[in-house]
Amino acid sequence: MLYYPGRISEHFLAPQNVGDVEDAEASAESGSFTCGAVLRLSLKIDRENQRVVEAGFRASGCGYLIAYASVVTEIIRGLTTADAARAAAILQETLYEYFGVPPKAKEHCILLCEEALREAVAHYSQRVRDEWTGEEALICTCFGISEKRIEQVIADSDLRSVREVTRACNAGGGCGSCQPLIEEMLEEHWRGQQKF
Repeated sequence: MLYYPGRISEHFLAPQNVGDVEDAEASAESGSFTCGAVLRLSLKIDRENQRVVEAGFRASGCGYLIAYASVVTEIIRGLTTADAARAAAILQETLYEYFGVPPKAKEHCILLCEEALREAVAHYSQRVRDEWTGEEALICTCFGISEKRIEQVIADSDLRSVREVTRACNAGGGCGSCQPLIEEMLEEHWRGQQKF
């Protein structure tokens, strides 16, 4: 009989969010050459608020992988897609804190969860870009915010920094790839103001 310690055993025997999410907007798979395990993660996202409303997983692997995937799906529910991407970046510490440090041979299970989560969020961002039908440029793909919207927020509130723009409309608060563009927009706005 297999033995798994404390919380690993709890989540292995009663995992949360098992199965594919119906009408998922994003999904990703990761696999391990080390042991042959496979993890599929699927996400349903509230597009208006860019929040994960449902997360599900399918796994073929050991109890560690199933327990980790169970907890990951619970952690990311309610997060924005940007926060879910940030959660992937610190997943190892988060899972170590909750479960304790795993045996060396099981560390790759966390990497599978990280990879699947990161890829699922990237899949969603790509889908947003592909489906964008706005007439103006899409600047922030993490939150689906257009150039026109950012310009409006800057002008309406006389914003001076990317941080202020992020507080006002979320743009720049995700992966950060749009922050240089937002800085250019801020500079252009304030150059235009100096002419008057």
